Amino acid sequence: MNRQIDLNCDLGESFGAWTVGADAAVMPYISSANIACGFHAGDPDTMRRTVDLALRAKVAIGAHVSLPDLAGFGRREMRVTANEAHAMTLYQIGALAAFVRAAGSHLGHVKPHGALYNMAARDASLANAIASAVHAFDPSLRLVGLADSELPRAGTRAGLAVAHEAFADRRYQEDGSLTPRTQAGAVIDDIDTAIAQALAIARGEPVATRSGGALVLRADTICVHGDRTDAGEFARRLHVALLAADVAVASLPTERVA
Repeated sequence: MNRQIDLNCDLGESFGAWTVGADAAVMPYISSANIACGFHAGDPDTMRRTVDLALRAKVAIGAHVSLPDLAGFGRREMRVTANEAHAMTLYQIGALAAFVRAAGSHLGHVKPHGALYNMAARDASLANAIASAVHAFDPSLRLVGLADSELPRAGTRAGLAVAHEAFADRRYQEDGSLTPRTQAGAVIDDIDTAIAQALAIARGEPVATRSGGALVLRADTICVHGDRTDAGEFARRLHVALLAADVAVASLPTERVA
């Protein structure tokens, strides 16, 4: 195949008596899983079960770190200092890494969630704090962030491998940022439209912005949201479409540090 792309999905977002997402249905069609670490979603047993599910599917595992906001699913911005961002990132990576290590494997990447992700895309100080925490835990981890934003730039400055991320089912602004979920049309609900956008991203072709413009996105990985009501069907159809378009689906390489 001429091209290759990583397909990642935010998983392990169930909590206590509440089941969120279609983890088992999505897992066969992705190459990387971002597992919630208990701050925006997830709990210890959910983390353990999701790690086991990912390992059985031979999917790369990453920590999906967030602001401490269970009630708002991590999608509400909070004022946090760089020191707080560093500490909460390190705390969450360590929590998930315990389950991964106990299962005989290792983490491959870290990806912030929701509001923290978007804040770090804009704020170099916050991005630097997150990158510093990732490097302090394990410099062989890859940092995933919004394509061409402050977060992957911070990762590069910190000496980390980075992955520039794009989204199949989110509408973009002219500057490459994601349209806020509070605005109409921020999420692309139609599967065919989302797949068409993902294919354009994987091929390096322009995608339509919310205002009708065109934007070419640098992307090493494409996100599939696991909390869509049709997440399993969407992941399956997207995987099939990428292969039909001569685009291989594979996780990003990791280099372990002795």
